[in-house]
Amino acid sequence: MSHAPRLRSLSGIKPTGQPHWGNYFGMIQPAIALADDHDAFYFVADLHALTTVRDREALQRDTLGIAATMLAAGLDPATSTLWRQSDVPEVLELAWILGCVTSMGLMERAHGYKDAKAKGKDLGFGAFGYPVLMAADILLYDSDVVPVGKDQVQHLEMARDMATWFNVAFMGAPAGGTVADVKWDGRMLKKPDALVQAKTAIVPGVDGQKMSKSYDNYIAIFASEKELKKGVMAIKTDCKGLEEPKDPDTCNVFQLFKLFAAPAQQAELAAKYRAGGFGYGHAKLELLALAEAHFGPKRARYDALMARPDDLRDILKLGAQKARAVAQPVMERVRDATGLPPRAW
Repeated sequence: MSHAPRLRSLSGIKPTGQPHWGNYFGMIQPAIALADDHDAFYFVADLHALTTVRDREALQRDTLGIAATMLAAGLDPATSTLWRQSDVPEVLELAWILGCVTSMGLMERAHGYKDAKAKGKDLGFGAFGYPVLMAADILLYDSDVVPVGKDQVQHLEMARDMATWFNVAFMGAPAGGTVADVKWDGRMLKKPDALVQAKTAIVPGVDGQKMSKSYDNYIAIFASEKELKKGVMAIKTDCKGLEEPKDPDTCNVFQLFKLFAAPAQQAELAAKYRAGGFGYGHAKLELLALAEAHFGPKRARYDALMARPDDLRDILKLGAQKARAVAQPVMERVRDATGLPPRAW
């Protein structure tokens, strides 16, 4: 009995410091889970990081750190593809070609650009052109699906728009049809679908806002035991006393506890909140125990991987070879469609 080929998924993460709980539960964990039934591609977006990172050593360290994080969290490089973005030069070539068919109107509607403009920020060209490089990442590997949160759907929609414009510009729209009628025929750029992570956790930071490095309210996933305890004990709560009943649904500690706990554990802790005689300090210690049980073994694997940087580089190199084996035929199609000659090397 023959089986249908698995859909290819594509995920990327920027190397800008050690990931935190929000990154893990919002992106890393669900992305790795896709490998169970997808041909999963993952890249470390070091080129994207250059829009903000100006530290050579930090970029190199954090690039290996992201690779180690993905591996420690469960990614299997034997069955998935993990590589460094900059090791596949075709992505920059495709980004330029996409930029040649992309309107300024689309770029100016990008959420990142609009937000920066509203705040009076002076964006560099790289930050302004960020969506084009992101589209090249998405389109270069004939991806079928791209996992995104609800707030990231625009990135995928822009990539699909760019693919359509390329296909129309160089392949031609069907007779009597419209841009929307152009379908992938194996020669053009393939337009992937958004795999919206509808149930992706919104992870609160220690201050109750969404966990973010920008707010400095995060807990790193591989924080040492001492740092982990410090972060958990710093989570803000209300001022209710030990004996007073408490509402778990409005407590940041409980919201974080739910990320680690089974339903029965959640119900048990919620009952303690509502009964009274149970302080927030007690709740934090229960959260700490679960977090350490979850991340402790992964932290040990991470530390072991980071102690062998050459092994990490080898894994990324092999992943880049696998990724380029997919990317190069796509670029051959693109170059042929545009009239650019075949590569001379």
